[in-house]
Amino acid sequence: MTPNQGIPRRDSLPLERGEQESHDTEPDASNLNQTQSRQWEPKRKRACILVGSAVLQLPIWGFAMNYGVFQEYYSDNWTLQGSQDLTGIIGTTSNGVMYLSMPFLFALFTKRWAHKRQTAALCGAALASISFLLSSFSSHVWHLIATQGVMAALGCALIYSPITLSLGEWFHTSNRAVAYGVVLSCKNIVGSACPFLLRILLDRYGFRTTLRIWTAIAAGTSIPAIFLIPPHPSSISSDAHQAPRIPWYFLKHRTFYIYSVAIILQSSGYGIPQTYLNTYAHEVTLLSQTSATLLLTLFNIPGIVASSFFGYLSDNKHFPLSATTVTSISAVSSALSAFLLWGLASQGSMTLLVLFSITFGFFAGGYSATWGGVINELELEAAQRNEAIDMGMMYGLLNGARGIGYVSGGLAGVPLLKAGRTRSLGIFGYGTTYGPLIIFTGLSSIFGGWGLLWKWKRLLHLT
Repeated sequence: MTPNQGIPRRDSLPLERGEQESHDTEPDASNLNQTQSRQWEPKRKRACILVGSAVLQLPIWGFAMNYGVFQEYYSDNWTLQGSQDLTGIIGTTSNGVMYLSMPFLFALFTKRWAHKRQTAALCGAALASISFLLSSFSSHVWHLIATQGVMAALGCALIYSPITLSLGEWFHTSNRAVAYGVVLSCKNIVGSACPFLLRILLDRYGFRTTLRIWTAIAAGTSIPAIFLIPPHPSSISSDAHQAPRIPWYFLKHRTFYIYSVAIILQSSGYGIPQTYLNTYAHEVTLLSQTSATLLLTLFNIPGIVASSFFGYLSDNKHFPLSATTVTSISAVSSALSAFLLWGLASQGSMTLLVLFSITFGFFAGGYSATWGGVINELELEAAQRNEAIDMGMMYGLLNGARGIGYVSGGLAGVPLLKAGRTRSLGIFGYGTTYGPLIIFTGLSSIFGGWGLLWKWKRLLHLT
């Protein structure tokens, strides 16, 4: 019996192992599913953040990028008190205030108030919506400047800054420049679609009802999209007083100032066509309102591709180009477009204006997409010096430089327009009231690429 009793014991061993294997297999499968779920969760979250950031381009930039439609409407339907010439600074002031406030807002929400980003963005949406609503009751031109140029711009900046910080953190190691390029492309989609929408609303309902409709659009799109963009866990500190300080070492580096000056110069000219191209087409080349509106759409459409294209040039691994090279491609090409196409456009020459809108819109519109490469270069420079650097704060300061450019260009535009009324600078577009504006646009654009000259000077100095 002893051998017979040993047999069942030997037979039972495989059964016990089988049972153990079956029990082990279930946890392994469960762990695998959990692992896959954890791997996909960040991807889904990044996708939601990218979608939310894309949708928010409508309430943030829809008015500022297409103010030229309102400018043209005011020129033919002026009913307010005050000088009509002052309406020319509303669009550039709006862009300028947004960009100028960004360094302060980026500094505020980078670390210490990172956990309040969504709350701040919701407050910004409320401020922008209320400002647009109040502007519909304006009776004097300064009411428009205060509500549209300042208050609404601050509200839009309060949306833009927190959500852009979160976007940069979620894509910190995953194609940051490409993510910025995609969002900037959506910004240009907004700039391409809104001119005709605003033109139809203005012609049918007037500017007061149009602004009230825009208020509803801004509120209805911004609030849901904000909830799609939570702050990155790494940016949230349980104790605000223990949050790490923002490193400011980059302020000692010449590279930062080279790019900042280039951005200021480029931006001072970039806002001029956005504001005056519609009125130029209608008053000088005698195009219809529909054709003039089409030019603004064509101005913004190329930016859809340009932002992704210049973002790719700044981030590609196959044909690496320096940030100075990419910014110079954008700057020089847009300057040539202003000098050779807008400057040579004469009465009835819609073809040249169409070509100008497309080429300038592509090369100048893609300039801000090069910032991903600029930030990467500054990050590499900081790493070589073993210094800490905050990418969000850096991006905010570059936006601040752009704000200085927008405000400077807007303030310069009014006297330049007056100068064009008293003195002719030649023939074609140069000989019109807008001649000084055209020259200013071309010069400021080409100086936006001066970083390449600085790089060449360094290379010659080293050799």
